[in-house]
Amino acid sequence: MTLSLFDQFLSPVVCWIPLVAIAIALPWILFPSPTTRWVNNRSLTSQNWFLSQATSQIFLPINLPGHKWALLLSSLLIFLVTMNTAGLLPYTFTPTSQLSINMGLAGALWMGVVILGMRTQPTHSLGHLLPEGAPALLTPVLVIIETISLFIRPIALGVRLTANLTAGHLLIQLTSAATLAMLTIMPLTAIFTGILLFLLALLEAAVALIQAYVFVLLLSLYLQENV
Repeated sequence: MTLSLFDQFLSPVVCWIPLVAIAIALPWILFPSPTTRWVNNRSLTSQNWFLSQATSQIFLPINLPGHKWALLLSSLLIFLVTMNTAGLLPYTFTPTSQLSINMGLAGALWMGVVILGMRTQPTHSLGHLLPEGAPALLTPVLVIIETISLFIRPIALGVRLTANLTAGHLLIQLTSAATLAMLTIMPLTAIFTGILLFLLALLEAAVALIQAYVFVLLLSLYLQENV
């Protein structure tokens, strides 16, 4: 039973070809491409509105030099939203439920932000390791604590995204299995369980969007400290 619950998170392989690469690359084909027409269609207009609203909210507290990261973070937001929501469809695979992928994204981007801060303004970046007005006796302890918290940031980013998606998928699978098992035994209870399953699917779709936004928002906050 335990193995069957977590089988959905295994990376599928067909003819020695990992399908996780196809799962990552395929959704990008579904996005509408820009057109040269004066008036865009509804899908392209909705996509542009979503990107403009999300980008304006993310980069609102960041100064002008940090706006160079707008293309990267907006692309990351689209990527995470697509991967998280596509995994809710039947017979699909969720790449962002893999800790290795999330840690790779979080670690690389966090390291880039830290290196950028050390290059452009090292004094300001190192100043975050010691809070202003701290007692002199607590200085070594505070520096160690802030350094540990700095290196925990990418781990927290990757684990948060993985844990939320994994918990939601497991809850949906358990509820759907219970609904199917009670369908012939207790039909009335199965109907209520099916309604609960539908509400859980809506909640998981909202969680998929929120977690993608939180991932990019925290990266933007890290960028704000180093730019």
